[in-house]
Amino acid sequence: MTKRVIDYDPWSGITTTFDFDHSSNTTIIGSEQNVDSLLELNKSLANNEDYSKKGIKDCWWHYASYPSIIIEKWMREYGVNVFNKDHQKKVLELTNRPEYRYLKTTTKMHRG
Repeated sequence: MTKRVIDYDPWSGITTTFDFDHSSNTTIIGSEQNVDSLLELNKSLANNEDYSKKGIKDCWWHYASYPSIIIEKWMREYGVNVFNKDHQKKVLELTNRPEYRYLKTTTKMHRG
């Protein structure tokens, strides 16, 4: 199998790839995004208690930042749209899962 890039979106940073597995006769379309800088920023903000406290004091709370690849994944796998206010409960549930803790910009827990 040789993965080939078939599209790159400079706005989102998402690369779409094509692969074909001859042994199983399967076509694989994938998406990739380098999210290292966003995750480092999230970690830095989560470790800054003053940032979270100030936000809460000023009536806002930056709880998490979501890379485009996660927004796409959640929509595809769970039918969850992070931009739909009716999906807020499910977005918080997913965000609070251990495997997605790196999305949070705080160490606190929002129950919604």
